[in-house]
Amino acid sequence: MDFKKIRSLIQLVSKSNISEIRIKIGNTKIHIKKNRILKNRKHLWASPKSSSSLSDFSDRFPKIEKVNNVNDIDNQYLTIKSPMIGTFYRKPHPDHEPFVRVGDEIKIGTKVCVIEAMKLFNDIESEVSGKLVKILVEDATPVDYDQPLFILDPKD
Repeated sequence: MDFKKIRSLIQLVSKSNISEIRIKIGNTKIHIKKNRILKNRKHLWASPKSSSSLSDFSDRFPKIEKVNNVNDIDNQYLTIKSPMIGTFYRKPHPDHEPFVRVGDEIKIGTKVCVIEAMKLFNDIESEVSGKLVKILVEDATPVDYDQPLFILDPKD
């Protein structure tokens, strides 16, 4: 299967109500899963019972400040996570301005970043509205599937 067909599958899934698709053609297997914003994000943050896991999380994402009550963050913010493995870009081109900045009001459908995967540039759009509180990833760095990218303060 060529990359144009794979890209069209990714676009199909991102623009439809399909949340996940698995395809097997011969020896080729493709698994596409749509990025979702979860309102119950307890799995993203360390359990309040384990201070060492909070330390590990903070070491992995140094821009997140350590907080005393993790549950306050769970109840207050939403997280936009990476839908794929690739390279995270905040700008459409090195000479252009970033798609979003801390403090920006983000609406549903706002392009927040681009992730390059296998020489394909995939636009990542927000599925929620809110104010951008934190950008957790540096520009032009690798990201993993399901890795938190942005923290939003949702609109009431």
